[in-house]
Amino acid sequence: MSGAGAPDLRTDATGARVAVVASSWHTEVMDGLIAGAQRALADANVTDVTLVRAPGSFELPILAQAYAKAGFDAVVALGVIIRGGTPHFEYVCAAATDGLNRVALDTGIPIGFGLLTCDNDQQALDRAGLPDSKEDRGREAVEAALATRALLSAVEDRS
Repeated sequence: MSGAGAPDLRTDATGARVAVVASSWHTEVMDGLIAGAQRALADANVTDVTLVRAPGSFELPILAQAYAKAGFDAVVALGVIIRGGTPHFEYVCAAATDGLNRVALDTGIPIGFGLLTCDNDQQALDRAGLPDSKEDRGREAVEAALATRALLSAVEDRS
């Protein structure tokens, strides 16, 4: 969804109940991602929002699952993992990504994927939705989750 050619996924989600689960690491980047998500939620007329901070990105799937099972209409997962000198990066990226995908498929609740997996701090800052950022992945994750919710609702309405 990022960069050139990104679709316009804005939608009106009045009445939706959305949980934002956000990692606690890399404060500046996370503050930008959360602010972008909050802007997108406000633009979509979502007023029932719960924000919870996870210890790290590895813990995002279990929290996303809990909120999905608790009756939220969508969950937005925000985090950042920056490559270091050990295989830890690959393990956490794979576990968080696979876990979030599993939550969406197992629960049928849209999960907005706002997990940055970057080689360095600058790449994360460029995607964080800060004033000097090139992208706003927090906003994009919300828009994707809410657009998916609308598409799923259309399928349910036809059955």
